[in-house]
Amino acid sequence: MTLSEVMTQLEACGDAQTKKTLGVHGAKEPYFGVKVADLKKILKKTKKNHELSLELFATGNSDAMYLAALSADESKMTEAILDQWAEQAYWYYLNEYAVPWVAGDTDFGFELGLKWIDSDKEQVIACGWSALASFAAVNSDDKLNIQAYSDLLDRVEKEVHGMPNRLPFVMNGFVIAIGSYVPALTEKAKQIAKNIGKVNVVMATGNCKVPLALDYIKKVEDKGRIGVKRKTARC
Repeated sequence: MTLSEVMTQLEACGDAQTKKTLGVHGAKEPYFGVKVADLKKILKKTKKNHELSLELFATGNSDAMYLAALSADESKMTEAILDQWAEQAYWYYLNEYAVPWVAGDTDFGFELGLKWIDSDKEQVIACGWSALASFAAVNSDDKLNIQAYSDLLDRVEKEVHGMPNRLPFVMNGFVIAIGSYVPALTEKAKQIAKNIGKVNVVMATGNCKVPLALDYIKKVEDKGRIGVKRKTARC
């Protein structure tokens, strides 16, 4: 499919209520308000397509940018491109999910995540913590720097309550991910989660809740799912 064909399909799939909801959560024009389920229908046609994903992201259209991440070919992705995407990922659908998912699927996702969390830009920091979590979720433990991840848990405990806006939510999610996907750090993650307790985040609506990391990890544990890796960070 060409960029023009995809954009035409995105516009046709736009839904007024979805657009309103996404706007409440942070999406800005241009965007059509396409449901993720409809994005995945288009993805079945585009499949992984590196050049098309770059074109889609460059439109600045939130729906297209999200689809770009779903269709990105991680084997052809570069650090420079993802740096640019992180700079342009202006709201949390993009900087907490779409862009860091792609980073997590690359071979260099861990190093990129470490760089991003030291950024002076909030949206890039969010990309960083989410990318680090995604990288741990898709890679076997023998490919992970367990000590570095242990140190990152300590950093979260120290910094999480002083971070602005949605960053405590992202860092809380990092603790959940490490506790769930890295068995060697499950007990430490549970202790860190207990120490952190409830994180305060101003969410877009009252229906959005911040999960208690300790409770979440224990639920994964009860299901016997600790250490069960994902095939891809993207969903």
